[in-house]
Amino acid sequence: MNRRVLLQSSAAALGLAATGCQLQKQLDPRTSDAPPPTDGLPRGTILDRAAFGPSLAAQKSLAELGESGWLAEQLSAPLADSQETPGLQWELRGIDLFDEEGYELRDRAPDEVLSELQRAALLRAVYSKWQLRERLCEFWGNHFNIYARKVYTAPHRDFATGELAFFLGEDLAKVSRKNALGSFPKMVRESMRSTAMLGYLDNQVSKKDAPNENYARELLELHTLGVDGGYTQKDVREVARCLTGWTIHDEFLKPTGTVYFNPDQHDDGEKLVLGTRIPAGGGERDAERVWELVTTHPSTARFVARKLVRHFYGEGRDEKALQGKVAARYTATQGDVKELLKTIFSTPEFKEPPPLIKRPLDYVVSALREANARTDGGAALNRHLSAMGQGLYEWPMPDGYPDRTAAWTGSLLARWNFAIALAFDQIEGTRIEHTDARDDLALRLAAPAFQWR
Repeated sequence: MNRRVLLQSSAAALGLAATGCQLQKQLDPRTSDAPPPTDGLPRGTILDRAAFGPSLAAQKSLAELGESGWLAEQLSAPLADSQETPGLQWELRGIDLFDEEGYELRDRAPDEVLSELQRAALLRAVYSKWQLRERLCEFWGNHFNIYARKVYTAPHRDFATGELAFFLGEDLAKVSRKNALGSFPKMVRESMRSTAMLGYLDNQVSKKDAPNENYARELLELHTLGVDGGYTQKDVREVARCLTGWTIHDEFLKPTGTVYFNPDQHDDGEKLVLGTRIPAGGGERDAERVWELVTTHPSTARFVARKLVRHFYGEGRDEKALQGKVAARYTATQGDVKELLKTIFSTPEFKEPPPLIKRPLDYVVSALREANARTDGGAALNRHLSAMGQGLYEWPMPDGYPDRTAAWTGSLLARWNFAIALAFDQIEGTRIEHTDARDDLALRLAAPAFQWR
């Protein structure tokens, strides 16, 4: 190669590199590569409660729209990733879990599938414009918790068919994401037909001669009425009878991994659920009657209100009064999530909420947004979350990660370690640019390790 050809090739390569850098800058989920000039921009309680903390873009949006305008925009969040910012779309490229059926993923390693689910959740939490929606996706995903590493038992075979991570992406998309700002009753209905949920709580092996009570109990205790919701052990048994026959296909030449109703394994006798008689011969309609009873029950209104208030407002003097307002709104709107949130955010109590300890996910994401960090959302971040006690989709019990503040006071050292690692670019796949005073940054990120501002 002569000198002229070499120079021409080098110039072309530099041109491509420059174009690539320019494209990357255009697609950068952050607003700017420069240190965020946040002086004079509002932080607002709303960004610390309805968002994963303030980023430069969120602060600018709040300044332009005002609190009511910003909240109205957030409540109208779209569902499709195609309506996200180009930067987040770029970061999510290649994560195809949500475009495939669960059974199609079983040729992949379960750890790989779980890692991609975790990565997608972190990227959306950090970079999404629709912060309120992302906080709700995490909230409802935890409410309808599924342990991704559980290996469920096939109903028609004598061996296990794989970890639930394969089917968790479908559940997250159809249950919590689709209905995050929609209808709570519809969310419950989707969950009742979720492969991951039925496999997690063993309903796929619940038959008329041997009803399995696991899912029936958690449907009442954790998903709808609450532990003090007024149901009895007899109600658990009767709901379990109503749900017999709802199982998962794993037969040859059947749509593997899909939920269906098998009438041959359904207890078709009369039931009595929460004081309501369900006549014999109802078949798959029995499950629909259960859904109607539990989602319209007054205890469900109170339970959902209590969890939402605790998540967005906290635990304080006005907590009970606010829960009452939200429960009343649940009943009036048949569980319209947007209306419940409007009640929380518009109430006078929300203007001065009590201190609220950040759970590890809230802390990690808010620190990344505060520091204007660039991250790939990879396994290194989830390892820090696991060290703090909140590895995504890895809580083995059906009650989900705790929502009481006292549960998270033991992870201070792990949070400090994360703040130092973030400030000094010691997290693989994550970095902070244009930062000279890294000691000061580490202290700034570590200082609010627990409380929302």
